[in-house]
Amino acid sequence: MFQVEYEFREEDLVHFNQMRFMQTDEYQSNIKKNRWIVPGVMTLIACFYYYYYGDMKSAGYIMVVAVLWSLFSPRIILLDVHRKILSHYTHKEKKQMFGMYTLTIDPQNPHYLLEKSPSGNNKMAWADMVRLEYGRRYVYIYLDLTTALVIPVATVKSGDLEEFSKQVEKMIDRYA
Repeated sequence: MFQVEYEFREEDLVHFNQMRFMQTDEYQSNIKKNRWIVPGVMTLIACFYYYYYGDMKSAGYIMVVAVLWSLFSPRIILLDVHRKILSHYTHKEKKQMFGMYTLTIDPQNPHYLLEKSPSGNNKMAWADMVRLEYGRRYVYIYLDLTTALVIPVATVKSGDLEEFSKQVEKMIDRYA
C-alpha cells in the first residue's frame, strides 16, 4: 500500500492558481502591455519632452517611471490575482480545504485513489484522472484539465513521495 500524508496550505492554493493564470493568454497580453507597450509610450513622451522642450529633468523622471513600471507591473498583477483567488472562497470552504491530507493507493481497492482530507473521505477513480506533473516544489495530480490535487514537497509528513508519484503515474496509465 502506497500512502503519502501532507499539509495543504493557503499559499499552495495561491501558487497553483497563479501558475495556471500565468499560462493564460490574458496574462501574457497584460505582461506584454505593461512590460513593453506602456513603458515604450512613456519613453516616447520622455523623448518628446527632451527634444521639444529641452527639459532633461522631466524626461529623466518619466524614464525612471517607465523603467519602474516595467519592472514592478508583473508583480502587482500577480498580487491582484492573489487577492482575487482568496476572495473566491468563503471561510467555511477554506476551513474544509486547508489542513492535513492523506492519499492512499490501496491494493484491495485498485480502481480508486483514496483521499482523507479536512472535508472528509473521498474516492477518486483512476479512469477520471488526467495526468501527473512535477513542479519545482510541487507534485500535481490532475483530476481534469483545470483541477488538481496539489502536493507540496515541503509539507510531506510521511510516506515516500517519489514512490507514490511513480505508482500514481502507473495507475493513471493503466486506467486511461
